Amino acid sequence: MRSTAMTPALGAALAAVLALAGCAAGQPAETPAASVQAEAAASVTVTDAWVKAGDGGMTALFGMLDNGGATSITLSGAETDAAEMAELHETVESDGAMTMREKEGGFEIAAGGHLMLEPGANHVMLMGLTGPLQAGDEVTVTLSFSDGSSLDVVAPVKDYQGANEQYDEGHEAH
Repeated sequence: MRSTAMTPALGAALAAVLALAGCAAGQPAETPAASVQAEAAASVTVTDAWVKAGDGGMTALFGMLDNGGATSITLSGAETDAAEMAELHETVESDGAMTMREKEGGFEIAAGGHLMLEPGANHVMLMGLTGPLQAGDEVTVTLSFSDGSSLDVVAPVKDYQGANEQYDEGHEAH
């Protein structure tokens, strides 16, 4: 008849293996990609953000985005309750005039670099305003990054006259 009793050395070895397996269970290995994803939105600082006042139609978000991270990131989109739609817009030359159009693929912000959003240049266009935006109001715009992370920006609404932007087909200035 065989004995089923466990020796103390075998018991200790089995306990160590089970303890190590328990530590590993449910703990995903961290990959460099996971680290980058975790830091994309967290590495962005937004300063001097503001939205142009408007009664309806379109307006835009402006400000400075700084990437304090160690890798480049891409601003890929935006949304807000203040408008039916938000698009990233760039300024390009078309037929000798500067025009605004949607920025395909988003804006890349180099590691340690910045992206300036300003009237007459790159900006986040807010289209189909859900109500008037008057100087002194605040608007929250959620910026999205290509890694799936997002950042809420609270921007004051300011009066601004200028830029007199020209838009590609399908967009009308208001």
